Amino acid sequence: MGERPEPPEASVSLSPLSARIASIDALRGLVMVLMLLDHLRETWFLHVPVADPVDARAALPAVALARLLVSLCAPIFIALTGVAAYLFGTRHTLAETRAYLLKRGLVLMALEVLYLSELYWGVASPTLWLQVIWCIGVCMIVLAVLVGLPRPVLLAVGLLIVGGHNLLDPIHLQPHQPFFPVWAMLHQRDVIALPFGLVAKTTYPVLPWIGVIVLGYAVGPWFLPTVAAQTRERRFVALGCGMFIAFVILRLANGYGDMPWFAVEGDALRTTMSFVSLTKYPPSLLFLLLTLGIGALLVVALERRRDAPVVAALAVFGGAPMFFYLLHLTILRLLYHGAAAIWGPTQGSVFGVADYGWVLVWYVGLVVPLYWPTAWFSRFKASRREIAWLRYL
Repeated sequence: MGERPEPPEASVSLSPLSARIASIDALRGLVMVLMLLDHLRETWFLHVPVADPVDARAALPAVALARLLVSLCAPIFIALTGVAAYLFGTRHTLAETRAYLLKRGLVLMALEVLYLSELYWGVASPTLWLQVIWCIGVCMIVLAVLVGLPRPVLLAVGLLIVGGHNLLDPIHLQPHQPFFPVWAMLHQRDVIALPFGLVAKTTYPVLPWIGVIVLGYAVGPWFLPTVAAQTRERRFVALGCGMFIAFVILRLANGYGDMPWFAVEGDALRTTMSFVSLTKYPPSLLFLLLTLGIGALLVVALERRRDAPVVAALAVFGGAPMFFYLLHLTILRLLYHGAAAIWGPTQGSVFGVADYGWVLVWYVGLVVPLYWPTAWFSRFKASRREIAWLRYL
C-alpha cells in the first residue's frame, strides 16, 4: 500500500496470505459463499421459477428469503471490484492500471462466452449467457477509460447512472429496431439472435453496473493506510445508514426507483416480502440502495471482527473469487448432468428435487469441501506472483 510507515490508528488489517485488506477479502468471500446458495437453487430447484422481482403472492417464503440474501452478491462484488481497481492504481501507473483493467475485462468476457455459457448447454439450446462475469468484464473495460478523470467527476458519473437509469425504463426496443442489440446489452434484458442458430441472453444489462463499479472506485481512497480505521468505519456507517434511510423513504413513496410494492391483506409476511422484492435485471435504484447499504455496514462488521476464525475463512474465498466461481459452477454442472443422465427428468423437463430443503442440505454439504481447493489456490496465487496470468484469476 506504500513505503511510508502507518500510524497505529490508521492501520489496515491485512490478510495473512498476502498484502491484501482482510475486510475486503472477507466481504468478497461472504458474497461468494452466498452465491453458492443461489446457484444450487438453479441446479436442483430450477423447476420452481423465481420471478424478477420475486412474486410475493406466490413465492415460497424460504426461496424469497434466500433470494433476498443472494441479492447482495452482484452489487457488493462489483463495487469491491471498483475498490480493488483503485488500490491497484495506487501501486501502478495510470497506463498500467488501464492496461490491467482492459486485459482483465477481456479475459472475463471470454470466460463467460467460451466456457461458462457452455456449462449450461444440454439444459437449453446453445446460448451465450451474458451474465455477471461478462458484465464485470464490460464494467472493467469502461472503468479503464474513466480512471483518469478527477474523483468528483467519477462520483457524479456513478451517482447519475445509479440514481437516474430508471428514467430509461420506458424505452423498450424490438429486435427489428436499430440499436436493439446495443440497448439489450445496456439496459434491456432480452434475447439477441446471432448467426449459426446461436442466441445471446443479456441477463445482466450493464449500464447500472457501470455506475456501481465507478462508485466503488470513487470510495477506494477510504481504504488507504493514511485513513484512520475509526474514520473509515464512521464513513461506512454513515453511508450504509444513509442508503438504508433513502431506500425506506423511496420505497414507502412507492413511486420512482422500482416496481410498486403492495399489501397482501391478512398476510404480514407476504406484505413484507413485497416491500423488499426488488428488480435485479437490470438493478433498480432501490435494489442498489438496499444491497450496497447493507454492504457498507458489512465492511464495518467484518473489520471489527477481523480476528474471528470465520472472517479468516471468508477471506480465503475472497482471495481467489474467480477460481471459486469457476470451480463451484463446474462441479454443479457435472453433478446436474450426472444426475440427469442416471435418473432422467424428475420435475417436468429437468432433473430436480421436490423440496427446497434439499437445496439447503446440498449447500451445507458443499461449503467446506469447496473451501479446501480454494484455500490451496489462494496460497498458490500468493506465493507465485511471478506467474503473470494468475492475477487474472
